Amino acid sequence: MPTLEEFFRAHPKAALAFSGGTDSALLLWAGKRYGCDIRAYYVKTAFQPEFEYRDALRLARELDVPMTVVEVDILSLPGAAANGPERCYFCKKALFSRLREAARKDGYALLLDGTNASDDAGDRPGMRAIRELEVRSPLRECGLTKADVRRLSKEAGLFTWDKPAYACLATRIPTGAPIIAADLQKVERAETALHALGFRDFRVRLFHGLARVQVPEGQMALALEQREEILAALGDFDGAVLDLKAREV
Repeated sequence: MPTLEEFFRAHPKAALAFSGGTDSALLLWAGKRYGCDIRAYYVKTAFQPEFEYRDALRLARELDVPMTVVEVDILSLPGAAANGPERCYFCKKALFSRLREAARKDGYALLLDGTNASDDAGDRPGMRAIRELEVRSPLRECGLTKADVRRLSKEAGLFTWDKPAYACLATRIPTGAPIIAADLQKVERAETALHALGFRDFRVRLFHGLARVQVPEGQMALALEQREEILAALGDFDGAVLDLKAREV
């Protein structure tokens, strides 16, 4: 099994689907560190929150790696907006196709993503789309787990080393319910407000017009203590419920 250094020495020119998260951040650092001509490609859609874009910009600047922003109207794609069980497939297929197209125009034939060895590649819709497009996953190929990624990121001094995993905003809408921009915006505002209240690695999900709040077990007490502040932060919704099944981190 190769190391990241060996992978990038063997592939000296590559484009990276860069989300601003922990996994792709380590790949961007490693590519630069090991002499690869690497360029970051950030896809900007209604499914990505603003803080992810800011983090991506910050890290690309800190590493002095060029970053291209590819904007996609994801809600115009019926397979994504309809939010059926294959939503992730349609979304990933469209986004990575656009990223590949942009990368090839810039002279990059190889496209990478941040899937790590802890991720369940299985037959998940999104992973199926990535395989079909022949996107390479160096972290997975090098056997690096999420714990390895965080350790190496900390050693490299990357601010993303302990950043919580973040699924796109579309996952906050119940499967089968059509996704509209207004609902995504409500969820993003709510999660931004709860983050400002001190919550970490939580979710705010749409639930029959209500905000269903999921927090880790260690933050349950904080949620009860800040009940009034949370209700104020979730004013866009018809009401709010706290999911007593603790969110796993």
